Amino acid sequence: QVQLVESGGGLVQPGGSLRLSCAASGYTRNFVLMGWHRQGPGKERELVATMLSGGSTNYADSVKGRFIISRDNAKNTVSLQMNNLKPEDTAIYYCTAVTNLPNLRFWGQGTQVTVSS
Repeated sequence: QVQLVESGGGLVQPGGSLRLSCAASGYTRNFVLMGWHRQGPGKERELVATMLSGGSTNYADSVKGRFIISRDNAKNTVSLQMNNLKPEDTAIYYCTAVTNLPNLRFWGQGTQVTVSS
């Protein structure tokens, strides 16, 4: 059974940085897609950044230029470097991964990121 475990959340001041990591287990092949979504207070879950196994990336407009996604296909891990954090980045961040044949999406349990002075 596929499991995704996030780490690295916490409290940071505006302008600060955090790095989130996600480790997948229970799957021996490369995920077609790995990435991050988030859900802020009173908001719907939204895409933050994703990366295909070939390296193509997709970022939400709100984080472009500030966040960097990376992944290690050999280890089935994905990370999110978050720089110049803003209060509006406060959310629970969820790791996600998608398999191929069958096409299934998995979610981690989430990690809280709070940006506040």
